Amino acid sequence: MKSMTGFGRAAAVLDGKELSVQIASVNRRGIEIVVSLPDAWRELEAPIGERIRTVASRGRITVAIGVAAPPTRAEGLPDDASVGRVLDHLAGLAARRGLPFAPDAQLLWQVVAGLRGTQTLPPAETAGPAVVSTLDQALAGFAAMRASEGAALLRDLTERVAALRQLFAGIAERAALVPGLYRDILLRRLREAKLELDPGDERVLKEIALFADRSDISEEITRARSHLDQLDALLQAEGEIGRKAEFILQELGREVNTSGSKANDLPIAKLVIEAKNELERMREQMANVE
Repeated sequence: MKSMTGFGRAAAVLDGKELSVQIASVNRRGIEIVVSLPDAWRELEAPIGERIRTVASRGRITVAIGVAAPPTRAEGLPDDASVGRVLDHLAGLAARRGLPFAPDAQLLWQVVAGLRGTQTLPPAETAGPAVVSTLDQALAGFAAMRASEGAALLRDLTERVAALRQLFAGIAERAALVPGLYRDILLRRLREAKLELDPGDERVLKEIALFADRSDISEEITRARSHLDQLDALLQAEGEIGRKAEFILQELGREVNTSGSKANDLPIAKLVIEAKNELERMREQMANVE
């Protein structure tokens, strides 16, 4: 089992500059890949998406690829002459329009950042191998994090499936007693109303039989147990399981709701509420599963 949330980062040196690749993902019903990279390398977007799909099938996955001069190296900074030319151009532009021009530290930084942003990058066919190699390193960390979080989700969901089994076992045990309890209540009410009837009276037996039929939830219990078996098997399966598990949880919810409405019994209603709470927690967790 894998989580849909993950993060991975890797860096390498490309032509004396730092090449960085960062991958992050959040929940999404399908898969959506958003790639941010220099325009000069736009043709690498398709192969990057293909490599992402080898490790993920669901989630909104954001890939950010950037190039910058290492922070400890002055070579990444534009030379004084380049900065001066830009400032001279801005001063002339301001003078022609009759505007005051007073360069400050912020403007200098903006000029430097702009000149660094115009740095020449190697073409995509040259940079491609380094980009792909760095991407693979980031993907390794990304996949490892998704697997680690998936293992934690698996433990939690497995425990909740076991808790649901116990709740359904309690519902089934209580449901077997409900017709007999109804019989006792019916006879007591008849006595209180001064209507003494033989417990074997056909009218009494018919009323009890009708109640037992209306409140019978044996089919719901059987289907719920079958759904739990399917869910257990699915949690141990490989590949994408999120969508299938969401469908099974939806079916379990139907069985729980029907059991609560048909049983007409307070202890069963309490167990049904607990089962609904467990199902809701499972739905929340399953929303994170690929």
